[in-house]
Amino acid sequence: MAKIGKRTAASRKAFEGKTIVSVEEAVALIKSAATAKFDETLEIAMNLGVDPRHADQMVRGVVQLPNGTGKTVRVAVFARAAKADEAKAAGADIVGAEDLMEAIQGGKIDFDRCIATPDMMPLVGRLGKILGPRNLMPNPKVGTVTMDVKTAVEAAKGGEVQFKVEKAGVIHAGIGKVSFSDEKLAENVRAFVEAVSKAKPAGAKGAYLKKVSLSSTMGPGVALDLASAAK
Repeated sequence: MAKIGKRTAASRKAFEGKTIVSVEEAVALIKSAATAKFDETLEIAMNLGVDPRHADQMVRGVVQLPNGTGKTVRVAVFARAAKADEAKAAGADIVGAEDLMEAIQGGKIDFDRCIATPDMMPLVGRLGKILGPRNLMPNPKVGTVTMDVKTAVEAAKGGEVQFKVEKAGVIHAGIGKVSFSDEKLAENVRAFVEAVSKAKPAGAKGAYLKKVSLSSTMGPGVALDLASAAK
């Protein structure tokens, strides 16, 4: 049996008896147990009553967290001419067309978000097998296929989080850093839960939000009282 480290044992002890708690209590617990040598991320996992294998039960969307994620987001933009200049001025890290496509095909993916103008989608479409599995494919449903590249780049840089349900009906995301204040983290939690709640698909039957849990990058998780997580 693997030996449990002192830090892990102490974290688990702090969480003993804490099964379903309020957002504020969960945040306080997680912050007190986050003792890694780096600024851990507050992570949320939501178990939904959907089967994403059915098109009418797919859950996907985007949320602008009120206090950002605390993460530096690298943004790539497929655009030409004036729109390329607009993207650069807005702070995009990589801007290109055929040259960017060739770099990605060669295995160079130095970005966390990909945005494209509509006229670039025939080009970007060739990268579906590369960008799709990494959840990087531009999509008009989450605002990453747009002529307003300035707004899209600024949103990505400012704490916008995309979410998409996985095969098991789970949504997982990082929604802040444990160095944030308790109040800011609680606001981010509720904003994320609200966005996923509003994205409930027409085909969802029965209970939609089944369980919501929080954890830090290296720490144990705790389940939230669903009433507390809702705004």
